[in-house]
Amino acid sequence: MPLMKNPASDDKARPAVRYVTVGEEASGQRLDNFLVKHLKGAPKPLIYKVLRKGEVRVNKGRVKPDYRVKEGDVVRLPPLRLADAAEPGLASTALKKRLEDSILYEDSGMIVINKPAGLAVHGGSGVSLGLIEALRQARPEAKLLELVHRLDRETSGCLLVAKKRSALRSLQDALRNHQVSKTYLALVKGHWPKRKRFVESKLEKYELASGERRVKTSDEGKLSRTEFTVLGYYEVAGLECTLLEAMPVTGRTHQIRVHAQSLGCPLVGDDKYSDDAFNEAMQKKGFKRLFLHAAKLSFPLPVAEGAAIEMKTIEVELPDDLRVPLEKLPIKNK
Repeated sequence: MPLMKNPASDDKARPAVRYVTVGEEASGQRLDNFLVKHLKGAPKPLIYKVLRKGEVRVNKGRVKPDYRVKEGDVVRLPPLRLADAAEPGLASTALKKRLEDSILYEDSGMIVINKPAGLAVHGGSGVSLGLIEALRQARPEAKLLELVHRLDRETSGCLLVAKKRSALRSLQDALRNHQVSKTYLALVKGHWPKRKRFVESKLEKYELASGERRVKTSDEGKLSRTEFTVLGYYEVAGLECTLLEAMPVTGRTHQIRVHAQSLGCPLVGDDKYSDDAFNEAMQKKGFKRLFLHAAKLSFPLPVAEGAAIEMKTIEVELPDDLRVPLEKLPIKNK
């Protein structure tokens, strides 16, 4: 007698097409970002692949990844076999308190937080818990908490988090329209020429054999531009260092780090784009991590249509792990 299939187990083994109706909280979000949330565990290349193939539909029609979903849209999600997305780790009471204590500015629509170095902005790629997940756990009553932009894990400083979908849309539009100004402090190897104010190049992402993601200058990459200003010169064990103010005009991954490295001036403590001998020498002087700090953030506050734009500027000083060893370095006047 042939074995009978268990219909329930067969249904479980075969994913089914799903239809999701967009709610008010997601209205205005890009479709690709909407899919990241609803196709948990799906890598972005797979999401873009099913979009190209027309397997994702909105109101029965094909749409592009940058389409902004609207309340009431019906999104068709294709049947994908995905690994179960790992639940975020639990944030400790100490971490939740630290984040609350790190808030630099807050209103009804947004938060500016002084991100600690060493904390990823979100979970993923082997990180079970990031800043945004911990902040959501600290504020379970919040209807929405979303990152407006990102900072590298080892970078400290100003980070924008939206509390409303309308604020998220407004701030992301401001980013695209170059109305948001970010200023970083960076300590680099070598003597940076004062007249070298701008670095412009094309940057391309690539992967090492280990799977680690990096960025390089390449004619195949995306155009990027950073403005640099020399703040001071220092000498460390016979090596010269330059303290820079860096203002990225574009927002590419690792942009400041790669632009500095392309001029032979990698950032102190950069384990991706600097050399081990230099980093070891700087560690002996007290620099234990990447010297990159988001010191100032200027952005337009969301206003009613037709109203005058009001700019908000938030500044935060260097944290002690960067400030204390920097103050001990001999200043070199040039």
